[in-house]
Amino acid sequence: MTDLCDLKAVQLIEGYAARTVSPVEVVRAVLDRIATIQPLVNAFTRVDAEEALHAAGESAARWARGEPRGLLDGVPVSVKDMLLLRGGPTLRGSLTLPVRGPWAEDAPAVARLREHGAVFLGKTTTPEFGWKGVTDSPKDGVTGNPYDPALTSGGSSGGSAAAVAWGAGPLSLGTDGGGSVRIPASFCGVFALKPTYGRVPLYPASPFGTLSHVGPITRDAADAALLMAVISGPDWRDWSQAAPQVDDFRAAIDQPLAGLRVAFAPTIGGARVDPQVAAAVRRAVTLLADLGAVVEEADPGFADPVEAFHVLWFSGAARVVQPLDAEHRALLDPGLREVCAQGAAYSALDYLAAVDARMALGREMGRFHSRYDLLVTPTLPIPAFAAGVEVPPGWPGRRWTGWTPFTYPFNLTQQPAATLPCGLTAGGLPIGVQLVAARHADALVLRAAHALYGAGLAEGVRPPAPGSAAARPAGS
Repeated sequence: MTDLCDLKAVQLIEGYAARTVSPVEVVRAVLDRIATIQPLVNAFTRVDAEEALHAAGESAARWARGEPRGLLDGVPVSVKDMLLLRGGPTLRGSLTLPVRGPWAEDAPAVARLREHGAVFLGKTTTPEFGWKGVTDSPKDGVTGNPYDPALTSGGSSGGSAAAVAWGAGPLSLGTDGGGSVRIPASFCGVFALKPTYGRVPLYPASPFGTLSHVGPITRDAADAALLMAVISGPDWRDWSQAAPQVDDFRAAIDQPLAGLRVAFAPTIGGARVDPQVAAAVRRAVTLLADLGAVVEEADPGFADPVEAFHVLWFSGAARVVQPLDAEHRALLDPGLREVCAQGAAYSALDYLAAVDARMALGREMGRFHSRYDLLVTPTLPIPAFAAGVEVPPGWPGRRWTGWTPFTYPFNLTQQPAATLPCGLTAGGLPIGVQLVAARHADALVLRAAHALYGAGLAEGVRPPAPGSAAARPAGS
């Protein structure tokens, strides 16, 4: 018998239409799964069970009448606690924000989901203000990894990735300012897309500016294409949104890869990569060639832009906490306090110099993509490490950017970038491969990822069952 929690969004919609499954029974099963996994990985900061069941009942009635509201009617969805979801607080993993509302507004992507009948499960965990690449915070504690809850889920959309990996809803909305949907998706063995900046409207504007993107975390590329068809809808509140989407993401993913020009960069800027990660990513590239792509090993050749990224990122963090008094600053994550102090020390000229470096990198990648349709890299150079720390033991550097050299450069350039699982380490931990395309070529990234899923790249990448001997509480 099929476990309802294993069904993807596309399968749920097909089941609802055929009357073989009901939104109510699906949401009940997912809520039961959340109750099982929450003590193990701490993926949710709030669960709206009563509201979810009520919405599922309304969806079931619409399907019974043959009048579904939209593309996702009755599909369970979670939302990272960085995005507004009306009816409850959005506290961004921080003890410094007031719980009192009114919480009467949805973020643009959330509003589009509501218009299409999605069922909201609740809010997923994030580090404080989404500032780092792992998920732990003074407010919500540590979020673990479904493959081993003693290890990190990654971040900053760690709760979303852990929830999707363990069947607590097939879809989740995350945010990505330096890898924050791709990092946890890679560590948790699921799919994530950081769309071209502006493709998915964002409101309120991020203090991290145009580094921050909204994107889907899903089980595969087909579900992401479905979700993107919904959340790419326009919203007047975001003045920086891209022009309306012309391509249908769902139709684009089935196009063949024959003749696609692919550049494979085993590393960028000499970043060291775990041998098991390197071997798995190379197998994914070989599979792309088998699917008809023309593959060439080619490094984009840019110098590590981490200093420019730090200026922009740490300045944004300083802006987040600027209104706080000393009493509230004392409640912050100690690492966040450090980067905020560093960010506050930068001058306007420092910031503009970082913008110059960003623009130069964007031009460099634009030139690169005049020769290659797709760039393939490891998503991360290492598998998941111990939960509750920002940097793995023995890794150089004190900040999370030291072990994410393949993710944050493409926030600077605003390019679409996706991760999908391409294998497991000898210890059974997921490995991710990253696909990057030129700005606005989101459909191409989804198409290549969908082809790899169809060719079996991600087969066997599945966490142990919740409650098994391998599943220990996060941080234990």
